[in-house]
Amino acid sequence: MSNKSLAALIVGVVVLLVGWNCFYIVSQTERAVMLRFGRIVQTDVAPGLHVKVPYVNQVRKFDARLMTLDSSTSRFLTLEKKALMVDAYAKWRVLDAERYYTATSGMKQIADERLSRRLEASLRDQFGKRTLHESVSGERDALMADVTASLNKAAQKELGIEVVDVRVKAIDLPKEVNRSVFDRMSSEREREAREHRAKGKELAEGIRADADRQKRVILAEAYREAEEMRGDGDAKASAIYAKAYGMDQEFYGFYRSLRAYRESFADKRDVLVLDPSSDFFRYLEKSKP
Repeated sequence: MSNKSLAALIVGVVVLLVGWNCFYIVSQTERAVMLRFGRIVQTDVAPGLHVKVPYVNQVRKFDARLMTLDSSTSRFLTLEKKALMVDAYAKWRVLDAERYYTATSGMKQIADERLSRRLEASLRDQFGKRTLHESVSGERDALMADVTASLNKAAQKELGIEVVDVRVKAIDLPKEVNRSVFDRMSSEREREAREHRAKGKELAEGIRADADRQKRVILAEAYREAEEMRGDGDAKASAIYAKAYGMDQEFYGFYRSLRAYRESFADKRDVLVLDPSSDFFRYLEKSKP
């Protein structure tokens, strides 16, 4: 290869490299700024294909998608000076590319570190305004909304990022107070259990007494009705006996004697000592030839 051909090849490669470096692409999921010797000359470059001056202009791209900041568990004090261990996270994204680059040099680690300090300060401020009950359940949604609003305002001003949402994942008591809280809760539950058992026994006694009263009333009414029915039956039986006796007194006397004989001599082991001339043997004596 001649010197002219080699020079032409080198020139072609250089032109190709320069031409390649003249173009750059910003995707839909990115935000970008253009620098000229380290100074920003174009902010918030639109997505698409663009041209730059090679080795003079530089393009810094940032991920514009939603980011997650997972903060470490921190200790906060409530309004009544009770300690809580809070684990929270924040969702954020780049809003102002120029301010974001100026504040963090385009490094997510720096943005997370500064945002984490802001998040901790905002959580400490909001928990300090609320009681334990309000922080855990009563005003938890309002607490997260207030933290999101205050953190978003500060982050936009200082870091050029938008805080979309802040959520508290867990709220726990410190380990050193867990046992005392558990004992207090256990004692409270035992007291409530004793109260419920006492109320149950009281209700049971009332129900049992009412049942006994109803039982006595029912038995008394049943006994009264039985006696009335028995009286009616005895009256009817007496009337029938009287009517039968009036129709044939001799036959009725004979019939009653037969029944008396049958009942008296039913058991062969029974022994009767009677006067043969007694009225009991009246019909037996008449049956002699």
